[in-house]
Amino acid sequence: MAEKAKPQQQQRFAFSLPVTVVVSSIIYIYISTIFVFIDRWFGLFSSPGIANAVVFTAIASMCIFSYRTAISTDPGRVPSTYTPDIEDNQTPMHEIKRKQGGDLRYCQKCSHYKPPRAHHCRVCKRCVLRMDHHCIWINNCVGHANYKIFFIFVMYAVVACIYSMVLLVGSLTYDGLSDEEKNGGSFRTVYVVSGILLVPLSIALCVLIGWHIYLILHNNTTIEYYEGVRALWLQEKGGSIYKHPYDLGPYENLTSVLGPNILSWLWPTANHIGSGLRFRTVYDLSKAPSTSK
Repeated sequence: MAEKAKPQQQQRFAFSLPVTVVVSSIIYIYISTIFVFIDRWFGLFSSPGIANAVVFTAIASMCIFSYRTAISTDPGRVPSTYTPDIEDNQTPMHEIKRKQGGDLRYCQKCSHYKPPRAHHCRVCKRCVLRMDHHCIWINNCVGHANYKIFFIFVMYAVVACIYSMVLLVGSLTYDGLSDEEKNGGSFRTVYVVSGILLVPLSIALCVLIGWHIYLILHNNTTIEYYEGVRALWLQEKGGSIYKHPYDLGPYENLTSVLGPNILSWLWPTANHIGSGLRFRTVYDLSKAPSTSK
């Protein structure tokens, strides 16, 4: 049984230019939504205004908390003592890039063996467990320990952006022209900048969340997907049929990322994950009936 391990917290907040851009955008969208869109449409201290402000603040708070956690959570380090047990038949070494099973995986740059699904990050200069990609927007890798947190952050960001766009359009439709004349166009810049920011951001985030929903339902990572395309081509060329070894079915795939408890799916924690050194495969499922006898 895989040993459970809590995500290791990095004792730093890795601020960079992309991170500063994200934080600044969140602050700008929040202020403009609360003090301009909601205030002009409903009145900030009316019952609808207070209700919308509370709901949007809750979503924005979860977005910020998830973002902070994604930055500060170590994606997963390969233990320095890790050595694959070549005599253990229950620990398959699957190299998706070339074939479904076989050779031990060794990182020449880190000078140690790589567990299944681990990859070397050229930016972080180390191997990352179940690495998905290196994200400049969180200045961190997205891997085994923080993948769910990253996904939850993107989800809250999508909801916040769409919610803000609805309030923007609603406030303009309600009495935008008359208020513009009264205020001499003082809010025009806020609306223009918000529109320029929200429209492309909402589209990009919707595409991103859709992509990761697809990956989750197939128990894939971004790296494995592109390596799987090559593996599929190689196996079809050799007359074989390729199947992603970690695809256990939509429900199993979903709970392996979000957790078995549906009540915790929207919370940016990953206490349900194992060590990240071994993952269940379709070959484990095929062995299950015979082992249960």
